[in-house]
Amino acid sequence: MITLKKQSKVMSAREAIAEFVHDGDLITFGGFTITRNPMGLCHEIIRQNKKNLHVAVHSQGQAFDLLVGAGCVAVLEVAYGGTARFSPGGGPCFRRAIEKGRVLFEDYTNFQMTLRFLAGAMGVPFLPLRGSLEIDVVKKWGIPPEIRRRNPKLTNEKIALVENPFSESEEKETLVAVPALRPDVALIHAQQADPEGTVRFGGLTFTDVEQVKAAERVIVSCEELVDPETLRKDPVRNQVPFFLVNAVVPIPFGAHPTACYGYYDYDPVHLKRYAEAAREEASLREYLKTYIHGTRDHGEYLALIGDQALDKLRAEPSVGYAPGLDRSGR
Repeated sequence: MITLKKQSKVMSAREAIAEFVHDGDLITFGGFTITRNPMGLCHEIIRQNKKNLHVAVHSQGQAFDLLVGAGCVAVLEVAYGGTARFSPGGGPCFRRAIEKGRVLFEDYTNFQMTLRFLAGAMGVPFLPLRGSLEIDVVKKWGIPPEIRRRNPKLTNEKIALVENPFSESEEKETLVAVPALRPDVALIHAQQADPEGTVRFGGLTFTDVEQVKAAERVIVSCEELVDPETLRKDPVRNQVPFFLVNAVVPIPFGAHPTACYGYYDYDPVHLKRYAEAAREEASLREYLKTYIHGTRDHGEYLALIGDQALDKLRAEPSVGYAPGLDRSGR
């Protein structure tokens, strides 16, 4: 019988990023637009000045835009990058990087990106789908073949058309095949984790579980570090087993200014502040200097936000968010 060794994987964000995220890595991170972004971990990537990262995500928001604006990213594969109404037309740094040609960029649909992570989790080279045959996402490539073939972290083909080998019709059925994604590192923020690495999400999981299973290394930050016995009492609610996780980083409010269901809502004031600062290079540098480079860790960042502002975001337990929150950003 094989026995898996269990041990504490608890680290600080500084330790986890230093050990498991390297320049040039293909990274992915969980959450969705302004929900459950692993902000504490991404701030630390910026503090440590990680460079030439290849980022692959489905619909991402604040963490995605911030890493691009900080100059950490060289290649992007994404379905959507923005913070909803706070950045109409896409995240300001993401948009500027594309317009100025600072990054290589490829776009897929949300469903296609989900299937790419699922293929990586399954250990298969691709997965087929019927949809999207006639759309420009399939017909147009952002990164041409000659560049793809020089980059080992990119597949030679963005997408391929294949025939259904099981078609019973005389007329062959054409399918779209999307290539698997196997990130070097997945960065995930969850509601609860234990020191050994078992993870429990609350609310929607998006593609976080598939991203974890597809990745070589996994860093999980969490709102609460709980005893293993707590998660064993209702194991059906646990989505990530301990043996997939390399580091557990307890960071209360670790997704701020994005939301974490059951704990706090998104921060409309700070999201608006960031969106306004990020529109120009000079004001973006000031934002980075104040909130990231000028702080040693996420605790010091939160101190700048202030307890009063954070208290307004705390979720009502019965609904999982803050019903009375003024979402105007005033």
